[in-house]
Amino acid sequence: MPAKDYTNTSVARNRKLIEGHIREILRLIGEDVDREGLLETPARVTRMYEEIFSGYEADYKDILGVAFDEQHEELVIVKDIVYYSQCEHHMAPFFGNIHIGYIPSGKIAGLSKFARLVEAVTRKLQVQERVTSEIANILMEELTPHGCMVVVEGEHLCMCSRGVKKPGSKTVTSAVRGTFRTDAALRSEFLSLIRN
Repeated sequence: MPAKDYTNTSVARNRKLIEGHIREILRLIGEDVDREGLLETPARVTRMYEEIFSGYEADYKDILGVAFDEQHEELVIVKDIVYYSQCEHHMAPFFGNIHIGYIPSGKIAGLSKFARLVEAVTRKLQVQERVTSEIANILMEELTPHGCMVVVEGEHLCMCSRGVKKPGSKTVTSAVRGTFRTDAALRSEFLSLIRN
């Protein structure tokens, strides 16, 4: 599969400016910016930013825009969608799995669309709580299901590698919309199925 093209992101459009700032940060923390190992670092970091911050360019309507008429009105779950994001407080990575369940109301999305949506929402500076709510809100707006539930599990390097230094600790957040909010049995079914 060919590599994704991130050359039209805001990072790419500001590449030289960002490279200059990264070079200055390296200098300010005490590095020799002219040593061999760091000569290409500003360009490498900028290329990485093009990818990990590509969510700012995402169009959620475009991602979920192709839906199919289908009279399936039972639970659909896409689970264990791996994600990587950047904490907006420390710009440190956080990552984990996202589980999405929804009850269609005559319209279903292709399964890969959920992974694309996760990528679009997480590839920007984020907090896990917002990731969880954004995905649920976008699904409700774009697919108009009877309801949806999103569970996000995350390991945050800002908590593992600095500060309290508690590696292995996980944060779990959930967002519940529509019928999931009022139907405890449906919530239980979803939670039991994502644990299998």
